[in-house]
Amino acid sequence: RQRQMCIRDSVGYALHSNPQPGVIPCHRVVTKDGDVSRAFAFGGQSRQIELLKDEGVGFVDGHVDMEKYQWTKRIF
Repeated sequence: RQRQMCIRDSVGYALHSNPQPGVIPCHRVVTKDGDVSRAFAFGGQSRQIELLKDEGVGFVDGHVDMEKYQWTKRIF
């Protein structure tokens, strides 16, 4: 559990430190369940959803449709 938190925090730090959000598409990072970030640093949650939808990403019940994009949960 602590390792997962450390990894999550590291990813969050990297995303918030993105020097070129228009070039490095950090808005594409979502959780394994398809949730967008509640703290998207470059315009908030609604902006992240807008950017993803502009790219044609499908949503189901407010989440990215992970099944559509062939994501399967794995236990490591």
